[in-house]
Amino acid sequence: MKNYVIAALSGAALMLSSQVMAGADIEAGKTKATEVCASCHGADGNSPAPNFPKIGGQHRTYLEKALKDYKSGSRNDPIMAGMAASLSAADIENLAFYYSSLSGSLNSHK
Repeated sequence: MKNYVIAALSGAALMLSSQVMAGADIEAGKTKATEVCASCHGADGNSPAPNFPKIGGQHRTYLEKALKDYKSGSRNDPIMAGMAASLSAADIENLAFYYSSLSGSLNSHK
């Protein structure tokens, strides 16, 4: 019985995460990244400049939270606050999905 509950919960979590990912548009994220983010973070999210974080390969949920926090003001950085202010909820989801799909120092195996 215990194994059945664990399997059911794991399956439900997998379905939920795939539904969230299915709502994100990787191409829209790539377009927005090119328009808004690449000048600081690099085209692939792996900026060579030490003053800009490498976000390629970063965890999707972390990127979403960080962008939402910059947008709301609960995370303070004047540059990022200005950049995030114009992002819609869909933009944030798409950017997070796009950057998390790239190779980076967190997941160089891709």
